[in-house]
Amino acid sequence: MAFIWIIIMLISIAALIFADPSAVLSSMITGANGAVSLALTLVALYGIWLGLFEVLEGTGIADKLAGLLRPIVRRLFKGESEGTEKFVSMNISANLLGLGNAATPMGIGAVGSMKRGKNRAVATTNMIMLVVISATSLQIFPSTVISMRAAAGSANPADFLLPCIAATVTSTIVGIIGVKLLGRFFEKREAKKERRRNAETPEITEHPIAEKNTGTIKPPRKNDFIISAGRHGE
Repeated sequence: MAFIWIIIMLISIAALIFADPSAVLSSMITGANGAVSLALTLVALYGIWLGLFEVLEGTGIADKLAGLLRPIVRRLFKGESEGTEKFVSMNISANLLGLGNAATPMGIGAVGSMKRGKNRAVATTNMIMLVVISATSLQIFPSTVISMRAAAGSANPADFLLPCIAATVTSTIVGIIGVKLLGRFFEKREAKKERRRNAETPEITEHPIAEKNTGTIKPPRKNDFIISAGRHGE
């Protein structure tokens, strides 16, 4: 990721050198000042909300909140443990409050505790579902965006709330439906491949009276019966 940012920065500086060489240094200073100012503004916001999450965790309210979301989480993430469901519930709760950075550690914890498939290098449907829900970011109160708008001097920082809710709800629903449909499609395709492999694999069976290490049936000989009868006669 750092490499990508370096490339972007170098391309921007090169473009400024050709377009307006005198603005290179001033633009870098202005951008750095803006980044530091925005970071300091968001530090207080995240400090408040992360502290609130710690209080919720310590008082047990977080478990109750996770319990409210658990029926929905259980339907979306079938077959996962209670620990994973709790991580996912807290991830969704943080996103509902617009705290994307606070939701990230919980999302990482959820993926780490999820069950793996046969191929551990391939993401499971539940992992993909979590990424999609986090990316669509269903938000009821987008606190980060509201704080950024307030820091930029907006007269009404929360006037976009209804369009934001409508957009995030729509994108989340579309994302969930897409993951479910594609998940079923790929599961059916894998099942067909598995059946085809099983059909192409010949079954090797041995006769119960086959000779060891040869696989051929040893027919009974006439003398065997004569000898056996003679022994019984003795």
